[in-house]
Amino acid sequence: MQHDFVDPAGSLSVAGGPETVAPIVELIRRFRRDGHVVAFTQDWHPAVTPHFAEHGGLWPVHCVHDSAGAELHPDIAAEIRDGDPLIRKGDGPEDAYSGFSVLHLPSGRHAPTGLAEALAERGVHEVTVVGLAGDWCVKATALDAVAHGHPTTVPLALTRFVELRPGDTERAVAEMRAAGVTVLDT
Repeated sequence: MQHDFVDPAGSLSVAGGPETVAPIVELIRRFRRDGHVVAFTQDWHPAVTPHFAEHGGLWPVHCVHDSAGAELHPDIAAEIRDGDPLIRKGDGPEDAYSGFSVLHLPSGRHAPTGLAEALAERGVHEVTVVGLAGDWCVKATALDAVAHGHPTTVPLALTRFVELRPGDTERAVAEMRAAGVTVLDT
């Protein structure tokens, strides 16, 4: 839920992103009232990375660390509390779709982000994944959560999809469901 994804003027703006902010804030507050852990992930890319199209990747330059585009939406940032896991990912030559792991592009190796350990330390069993974008980061995080043994839910009302290729939304939802993710249509 960073500027470059949420803001219509962001470098990798996701259509419909702004309308998810208030309901996500509401969910965060409800989860906190119910005593649940809330974790945040944040793309945190260097200015030069093979993740970006100008260096061989898929994406325009986005969420460069310490830039305005990398900042969390202010309504989301206001919900962060001391002790909440904040996972910054993609800070090297890597694709960092999942909150749980990154793919180091030069070597092809996956590395953990620390999210699995942070959740384990806090006794988290079930995971709900929301945000942008459903066909990339949300999907990858949900699939990794299931692979780590967490019953996982993705409420579609709290995510939007990039739809890089026609049909990506349907394929992402089908892949998540096939992996055991509970995908809520409303």
